[in-house]
Amino acid sequence: MSDFIQNLVGKVEGALGVNLQGEMQQQLQKLLQPETLQNILAQADQAGLGDKVRSWIGQGSNVPATADEIRDILGSGTVHDLVQRTGLPADAVLTTLAHFLPQAVDKKTPDGTLPTTEPAKEA
Repeated sequence: MSDFIQNLVGKVEGALGVNLQGEMQQQLQKLLQPETLQNILAQADQAGLGDKVRSWIGQGSNVPATADEIRDILGSGTVHDLVQRTGLPADAVLTTLAHFLPQAVDKKTPDGTLPTTEPAKEA
């Protein structure tokens, strides 16, 4: 994270009395679950943004996304849930995700394919 963003996050955290970075990190991890990634790709395809999300999954460079595109990719229900869980305004959540989600998906898919959900093993 750039020094400017880190300083801004620190100031907002102090003013609100919350750990924004930790909270967003936790929510980002939930978005990176195999089932959720598959849903994100399906939603992106419906929104006409599938190629953008595939660039994050693939091994080439990541095509950046705008906050509006993140809203289209995640859907308003998911964005509303993230706003409720973080206590942040939708614009802040979307801007943060636009910055971090492409790189996070890229790191979660190092071989260029979506992770599969594995059936539970019997004990």
